[in-house]
Order: sequence, then C-alpha cells, then structure tokens
Amino acid sequence: MAEKQVLIASISGIRGIFGAGLGPEELVRYAAAYGAWLRQQTRGRRPRVVVGRDGRVTGPVCARIVTATLQSVGCDVLDAGLATTPTVEVAVTAAQADGGIVLSASHNPAEWNALKLLNRHGEFLTPDEAREVLNLAEAGAMPLVSWDALGTYEARDFLDEHIQRILALDFIDPERIRRRQFRVVVDGINSVGAVALPVLLRRLGVAEVLLLNGEPNGRFAHPPEPLPEHLQETIRAVADTGADLGLVVDPDADRLALIADGGGYVSEELTQVIAADFLWRFREGPFVTNLSSSRAIEDVAARYGMPVYRAAVGEINVVQKMKEVGAILGGEGNGGVILPDVHYGRDALVGAAMVLQHLANLEQSLSELVATLPRYAIVKHKLPLDNLDADQALQRLAERYAHARISTIDGLKIDLDEGWVHLRKSNTEPILRIYAEARTPDEAAALVQRFVDELRSV
Repeated sequence: MAEKQVLIASISGIRGIFGAGLGPEELVRYAAAYGAWLRQQTRGRRPRVVVGRDGRVTGPVCARIVTATLQSVGCDVLDAGLATTPTVEVAVTAAQADGGIVLSASHNPAEWNALKLLNRHGEFLTPDEAREVLNLAEAGAMPLVSWDALGTYEARDFLDEHIQRILALDFIDPERIRRRQFRVVVDGINSVGAVALPVLLRRLGVAEVLLLNGEPNGRFAHPPEPLPEHLQETIRAVADTGADLGLVVDPDADRLALIADGGGYVSEELTQVIAADFLWRFREGPFVTNLSSSRAIEDVAARYGMPVYRAAVGEINVVQKMKEVGAILGGEGNGGVILPDVHYGRDALVGAAMVLQHLANLEQSLSELVATLPRYAIVKHKLPLDNLDADQALQRLAERYAHARISTIDGLKIDLDEGWVHLRKSNTEPILRIYAEARTPDEAAALVQRFVDELRSV
C-alpha cells in the first residue's frame, strides 16, 4: 500500500512528510513562488533572503534545494545554516534582508519538514501576504532569471547577533545571574536549541550547563513536543543532578518548557506568565496572548493593574495584536515568549534569559516562584478530522451556546463558569484541536470529553 501523502499549505507555512507529500518538486514550487513574491515587493530589485534550518535529517537536502531555487529566481541568499527560528527572524533585520525562510516543522515528528516564510521585518507573513504566495505557487510562478542574473550565495552565522540583542536588554544583568551559580539542565532535543542555548547560558553567567540530547542530528531522543509525558528522562536528570532548573525547547527553539528544582514539570502555559511577572516589575504596558492560553495571565496581570488582550492562535496573529495595542510583551501558552525589544517572534532564548534573571532578582528557586502563581489545569486533545465537517460542527455548537460567552475569531471558544473550551482546526496538522481549562485535571478532561461527545452529535 502506498504511503499516505501529507502536505499542508496554509498561512502558517508549508508542512509535509518528506518523501510522502513534501519533496523536491514542492520545495521548488513554494520557494520559487516566495522568490517571485519578494521580487514583487522589491519592485524588481534583487531581493536578499536569509535561510536557516533546524537539525532535522532532511534539513541539509531541503536547504540546498531551497537556496538554489531562490538563486535561480534572482534572490541573493544568506545561509544561516543550523539556526533557531528566532535567530533567523533576528537575522532578517540584522542583515537588512527582504525576507527569510526557516526550514523547520517545529514540534512535528522527525519525518516532517516545512517552509516557514518571513517578511522583511523578520516576522511570519501576515495571512494576506501568505495567501499571495500560495496563489503564486498555485499559478506555477517560476520567474527564472538569465545565467548572468543568478542570485548570490553566502554562509553567515547570526547566533552572536541574536545573543547580543538579549544581553543588551536593560533588565538583563549577567553579573547578578553569575552570582547565583545556577546549574541548568538543557534538553536540546537533538536540534538547534542544543547549539544555541548553551552559548547563551554561558554568556549570561550560568555556572554549569548539563546538556542532554545535544547532538543536532535530527534523530530526536523523544517526541519533540515538550510535554511532560515526553520528558521523563529530562525530569529525572534535573532531580538526580540537583540542578536549579531544566530548560526544554522544541526542534526550532521558539518554545520553552521549564522543569523546576527537584524535577517538577512546570506547565508550558506558565512560561509566558513568568516572563510577564518579571517584566511588569520594570515596565507598564499591555500583554497579548492567544485564545488557547491559560487564564493565569489575567490573574497575574490583575496584580499589576495591567491589561491583557486575546488574539487568534498563531504567532503572527498575536504579533499583529501586540502592535495594535502597543504591548510590551506577548506570547502563546505553548511556551512562546515574544519580546518586541529583541524581535516580534516567539523566542526560547529570550524566555530563558528572563526566567533566569527573575530567579536571580528574587533570590528564589523556580519551585518557590511557581508556588506564587495561579495554577489551572489544561487538557489538550487532538481529534482527527476524518469524516468530520469541522466548520459545520463548530457553527452548530456556536448556535447551541449562543447564550454563553463565546468567541468565533478563531474556531470557537466558549467561556463557562467552570472553565473554558477552545475548538479549532489546526493550521499545521489534519486535526481539530480541543483545549479545555479548569481548576483540576479531572474537570478539564471532563470538559474535553463533553465537547468531543457534542461534536459527534451535532
């Protein structure tokens, strides 16, 4: 039986299983369309594009195809090589480039890869921009240039630029961090975080870095999404070594999960909450997160009298809302922290620096800090679409719950007294995501099951 072909082209990028949906033909088609779009944006001037990749096995092959395609349509390429997604985002502005491509399927399994497209601001394409690129790909845009107009190629490392921006923040004090003599376990999930995070931590003054899964060969030691059930070895390492904390990233290092001293897993939902609790001690201003993130951020914001705004799920949606309201910080409950002072993108390196500085300033352990924060339980469920007409089902549920507090800007979110549930089609997988939050895991799981049953009955 032939392997199922998987390719998802959406406003979140182009993702697929390499060799079963995503291959040279698709990489050329979408890279050429992106190059054509950039040439439209630069009005004929030769565009400059940064290309970086995570540690996946297919990364080098995909990078060679993509960079050669960009050159063939008249784009100059700066190859950042093994680089985190936030490093590529920083590189676009640092190099005054016109755009960037990140070759990473983020939290997807090792057989996946993807093209994540950036604009000249080093931000993910807006929905309108992404649709323009997808339309060009659908039309078969392949604006090849003549032999004497091919784009140039240059390899350049941008990690130092990224780290320098973090160290230059006025609230980051490496000397204070150094005095704490932190011992930190890093789980690099055999990808770019294993390269970038130890360098940052040493520059911040961390006394000892214990690196797990540190070879960036793309053969992930555990499922790459940083969830507690995937991190038992790392949790044990934090406990057994007496480390002060553990830092866990996904394959492209835009998400950060935390493990407290003693080996207590800290919900990904609290990464952005800890960052906000830190920054609001220095600055006033709004925070933006997505509809699927914990209520804990509103609880902490209330302590400081600060507003929180909600956006549709997806980094670019949060970023656009941040710009609209003048937010000083933003994020998503999947461990993403967005600090405009460095760049408008989720950044595990920024998150790690803020967490360490917060602990150094407070002279607390991570477990002591977490004990001061509100705790909720979130259950995240994936329902295969199969024969489910998700759009129709969500519309019927919205009608059924019209009397409740609902939002339809991104799927359907229903706020109830006992908690909330958010149902939405994924931009990156052929599934319906069902997230629910309540005071206890059992209550959240019951909410998920309740709405799974309702979906099947509408």
